[in-house]
Amino acid sequence: MIGEQTLTPWTQIYDPLGSGILSTLVALLPIAVLLGLLASHRMRAQWAALAGLGAALLIAIVAIGMPAGLALRAAAHGAAYGVFPIGWILLNVLFLYQLTVDRGLFAVLQQSIAHVTTDRRLQLVLIAFSFGAFFEGAAGFGTPVAVTAALLIGLGFPAIEASVFSLIANTAPVAFGALGTPLIALQGVTGLDLRDLSAMVGHQLPLFSVIIPFWLVLAYAGVKRTVEVWPALLVAGLSFAVPQYLVAVYHGPWLVDVIASLCSMAALTVFLRAWRPSLTTAEVDRGAIARAWTPWAILTIVVFAWGTPQVKAWLNSLSAPSFAVPGLHEMVVRVAPVVPVPKAEAAIFAFNWLSATGSGIALAALIGGLVMGCSARTMVRTYAMNARRLVPSLLTISAMMAIGFVTRYSGTDTILGLAFAHTGVFYPFFGTLLGWLGVALTGSDTSSNVLFGGLQVVTANQLGVDPVLMAAANSSGGVMGKMIDAQSIVVASAATGAHGAEGTILRRVFWHSVALASMMGLWVLLQAYWIPRAFG
Repeated sequence: MIGEQTLTPWTQIYDPLGSGILSTLVALLPIAVLLGLLASHRMRAQWAALAGLGAALLIAIVAIGMPAGLALRAAAHGAAYGVFPIGWILLNVLFLYQLTVDRGLFAVLQQSIAHVTTDRRLQLVLIAFSFGAFFEGAAGFGTPVAVTAALLIGLGFPAIEASVFSLIANTAPVAFGALGTPLIALQGVTGLDLRDLSAMVGHQLPLFSVIIPFWLVLAYAGVKRTVEVWPALLVAGLSFAVPQYLVAVYHGPWLVDVIASLCSMAALTVFLRAWRPSLTTAEVDRGAIARAWTPWAILTIVVFAWGTPQVKAWLNSLSAPSFAVPGLHEMVVRVAPVVPVPKAEAAIFAFNWLSATGSGIALAALIGGLVMGCSARTMVRTYAMNARRLVPSLLTISAMMAIGFVTRYSGTDTILGLAFAHTGVFYPFFGTLLGWLGVALTGSDTSSNVLFGGLQVVTANQLGVDPVLMAAANSSGGVMGKMIDAQSIVVASAATGAHGAEGTILRRVFWHSVALASMMGLWVLLQAYWIPRAFG
């Protein structure tokens, strides 16, 4: 039972069936169940997630031998994380969005974007890529997908397309998301220098920052119509990639996305004043535009301030930000070859209710509502309606996170990771895909780095490959898995109202994710053996 106390720590087993191949195939079963059901039309996302959770628990307890109490506690820990902080972010972002819709300001905001360009291809890049990267850098954890998907559907993009393109665009910025959180976590588990990790990722991702705007429009409009707007796409990509490189290499991971996104938005807007691939736009009321953007400006300022270390530390001092999960904290032990010496896994639930990004968004939404002239009764009614509508999505997110936590604490994902580690000279390629797999499983580049960062360093040292390169590759490869992780797909479908279309969204983005991850793997392979000194 979940309430029983485990007396002694349990040590993870990485070959429970005595055969690497059989153990790997068994470890794949929860993923196969989840993705198979999501990709079919026979089951809603929440039930597919619960079925995947059942499979993950069964494999952990029966095949791997994890005590049932530990497995159930891990599932409960993951489910709670799905509600807070992830669900808390989604709930409050969509609350603000609904207020702007109800007040008629969202329609004005659409017109203001159309004033920059009426071209849907460039609206897509400006919002999903450039503007979304700002929210990734400031907040992360689902915020950029929720915001940009809502903006795109408000501009007239169909719900599924808004979801798909927001997911594809939210790739290159992810490694530096939430003010550098993924790399800070990676440094914590590997002991490598944070500046070195930031610089290496800065030598990996900018190439893809130039590619993504082209890839995005190509997926939306095809080759011919992409060629028509290539100058604007190049401006958007280069004006993001160059600051991304410079800040990551010469400053550190904290402000990379914020600075790069602001440069990209400004450069693209200025460029489109002189170069237009379509008809010029009509003049609009600048005062109305200012009012329409005010709630989102408030959101931007508050979220950015909320994410700074000084503000977070102050807010955490006003509350009890975290506590150890009873019966799970340090009761699971990771061993070699994943870590050099046995290490007990922490299980801390960070209930940082004041400093959480979702709380900052809630405050911004309340301030925005008052600025828009909404009464307290209106805001309460809108919030309650929004919460009721999101119940299936919150259930799905909780179940997805429960799967990720069960696989992490049971060692299921490590079994899969060790299979990648047996690829020898091709490890730089497959190690990059390991980061991709980690994000696809956990929904977080941070979690993937915590999960596989140590394994990357150990394996790199065994094979004579630069450990900084492979630790960074875990994060850079992971960003390409962000578009197919179940959490992001559910956030996108909830933000656009495309409930029940999660399987369709997954099918639409899956091969984009595989292709981009493979390209990143090839780039890391080149860095490992052919051009390592060029990126020192």
